[in-house]
Amino acid sequence: MKFYYDLHIHSDLSPCAHINMTPNNIVNMSCIKGLNIISVTDHNSTKNIPAVIKVSDNKIKIIPGIEVTTKEEVHVLCYFRNIYEASEFGDIIYESLPDIKNNPALFGQQNIYNEDDEITGNLDKLLLSASKFSLKELELMTKEYRGIMVPAHINKKSNGILGILEFIPDNLEFVFVEIYNKLYIDDKLLKKYKLLINSDAHILTDISEPINFMELKSADGVFDYLQMI
Repeated sequence: MKFYYDLHIHSDLSPCAHINMTPNNIVNMSCIKGLNIISVTDHNSTKNIPAVIKVSDNKIKIIPGIEVTTKEEVHVLCYFRNIYEASEFGDIIYESLPDIKNNPALFGQQNIYNEDDEITGNLDKLLLSASKFSLKELELMTKEYRGIMVPAHINKKSNGILGILEFIPDNLEFVFVEIYNKLYIDDKLLKKYKLLINSDAHILTDISEPINFMELKSADGVFDYLQMI
């Protein structure tokens, strides 16, 4: 059975995302577009995932996630089985960020929402900063929380693993990589890794159309799919 997905969406918690990227707007737009599975993956924090899950009300499958910036300045997506493990992981990442305060006038707001799209708080540290964890350290920590790590938009020069390192280290054990579907990618990588094609949406209209899908028995099989070898 085909399940259409977008596993890389930013909420208004990410300073670079539009203010209309609220939990209700994200879930409703994803449903309107015909998606079955989504993940809100804000920069270095998971604080808006509880509201997104409450809003979804089982209308759409939510995979708790986060986009972490490693100390190499590489972006990676980390996905988790439940909100509890995701939240604890997210707190560790946030605490590891340098003590650089966000400047909303320069970077944008970092708003935390409830399920009614009411702003309940915001985060002080700049979420665009790099964490203290290396790629390998982050991979090991993700596994400790039963999660899955996927290098983000690897074919982008900005914060993609190929753009930063120019290669993928052999000591990393991930199965999937995410590609930005508007850019070229080397055919050799297509043979070595399985692909996720996501939107990296920062505005509502950029959320994926129902094009990319996973063949699953049910939406609950996402983790088995992402771990397949």
